[in-house]
Amino acid sequence: QTELLDLSTVDVILISNYHCMMALPYITENTGFTGTVYATEPTVQIGRLLMEELVNFIERVPKAQSASMWKNKEVQRLLPAPLKDAVEVSMWRKCYTMPEVNAALSKIQLVGYSQKIELFGAVQVTPLSSGYALGSSNWIIQSHYEKVSYVSGSSLLTTHPQPMDQTSLKNSDVLILTGLTQIPTANPDGMVGEFCSNLAMTVLNGGNVLVPCYPSGVIYDLLECLYQYIGSAGLTNIPFYFISPVANSSLEFSQIFAEWLCHNKQTKVYLPEPPFPHAELIQTNKLKHYPSIHGDFSNDFKQPCVVFTGHPSLRFGDVVHFMELWGKSSLNTVIFTEPDFSYLDALAPYQPLAMKCVYCPIDTRLNFIQVSKFLKEVQPLHVVCPEQYTQPPPTQSHRTDLMIDCQPPPMSYRRAEVLTLPYKRRYEKIEIMPDLADSLVPLEIKPGISLATVSAVLHTKDNKHVLQLPPKPPQPPASKKRKRVSDDVPECKPLKPLLSGSIPVDQFVQTLEKHGFSDVKVEDTAKGHIVLLQEAETLIQIEEDSTHIICDNDEPLRVKLRDLVLKFLQKF
Repeated sequence: QTELLDLSTVDVILISNYHCMMALPYITENTGFTGTVYATEPTVQIGRLLMEELVNFIERVPKAQSASMWKNKEVQRLLPAPLKDAVEVSMWRKCYTMPEVNAALSKIQLVGYSQKIELFGAVQVTPLSSGYALGSSNWIIQSHYEKVSYVSGSSLLTTHPQPMDQTSLKNSDVLILTGLTQIPTANPDGMVGEFCSNLAMTVLNGGNVLVPCYPSGVIYDLLECLYQYIGSAGLTNIPFYFISPVANSSLEFSQIFAEWLCHNKQTKVYLPEPPFPHAELIQTNKLKHYPSIHGDFSNDFKQPCVVFTGHPSLRFGDVVHFMELWGKSSLNTVIFTEPDFSYLDALAPYQPLAMKCVYCPIDTRLNFIQVSKFLKEVQPLHVVCPEQYTQPPPTQSHRTDLMIDCQPPPMSYRRAEVLTLPYKRRYEKIEIMPDLADSLVPLEIKPGISLATVSAVLHTKDNKHVLQLPPKPPQPPASKKRKRVSDDVPECKPLKPLLSGSIPVDQFVQTLEKHGFSDVKVEDTAKGHIVLLQEAETLIQIEEDSTHIICDNDEPLRVKLRDLVLKFLQKF
């Protein structure tokens, strides 16, 4: 939606996890963007791998011609689904190149969990572990008195990343919640079990298994589960192949980001042992990795085997080759674990297909039961979320448990909608200089409460406010010559004392009567009281924050009444 937003006016981009940054080069390159992008180190490094793999896959198969006629609305209507239902097709662009990826990544500033980053003195942002992927973050955006939390792609399950930090999200004025699980009815543990048993069954029957996947993330957990499962399932002699232009970097990176891993993987590093068991699978030659299917792989390739490769959409990458190679035999199985794509749409161009298809989507992000527990735990004042989360899924309209249920009800938003968040900045923090603080004379007005008047100059720079001593008036020169009036420095006038307290009306009336005012009447008004002195044709308006004495050109009377009012108030 670049028409809605001029990217050159964006100051800061906060990246939640490496899956969220695949479009970064489109945002930072050739748009006039000059802001800063913040992300954690694993997010940047693994994001680079995902982009590098994508560019590599696309550039391997250059197109002889570039077609754009199909983007015409009239033509698009005639195309088969899902192309005819695609949104904003006119905005689709060619894939970026590696120089653009490097230029985009050079604009990222690395941050660590719980690190506080000042933005223009106006707010502070802090990344917190979200528990979903290596380096994945939730973000807190706070001023001195307000706090907004952005929770996206978070997991409460125990997998390889550091667990989710919930404590720091407490006391939020607004919590923006997005990136929940795409398959709320599937339990990740059950899906991993199903993945292993389907894989074992196929291989033991002499078939091959194809796992379309990204080169990082769930693949680490799958390899770990298979490592524990190989012995008991009799898979010791079955080779595992991981084929990706970035396979080697991905497996190595996962072993070096120790401080971003969960506690029990961190402790292994100090033993020293590799935190992930895939290191052992590589040493024992059970897991082999290759940049592509050409070269070494074609010499080492043995069947039956298990192949992990991309792209999960089945539209490009080495996975296409294996779909065509193994698709004609019912002994083989393709197991879908990535939840990002509909497996039926992915398979559509390969039909008819003899190979078995198993759908085991593994999405560790929060489901609705976990969300309601999480919201009870952190208790934000307001929750903001996409409209889809506030109603049951369209295909299961009876499942009212598959929606966010919290009090007060969440504010929902749609694509390209502009929201006004339900809170206002009411206070600002002001620093007071030590020499000015020294000059203050506090006066106790109630036990434990003291007040002092301040005369100062307010100095504001970069959204930071400082109270400084007022400048002293310059001393007049000793010369006899009279100066022009306009050259005189205005004098600092002595301050009138400030008044505080309230006037008890009954006691005030008694005091008036004691001082010789008879025929005193009191009327109640919406804001306070009016005391009428009928003989003197005078009225006294008493309100919460002001008192007016209205009398007709009788200055001595006004002064006398003023002094009676002041008896009830404190001066300081």
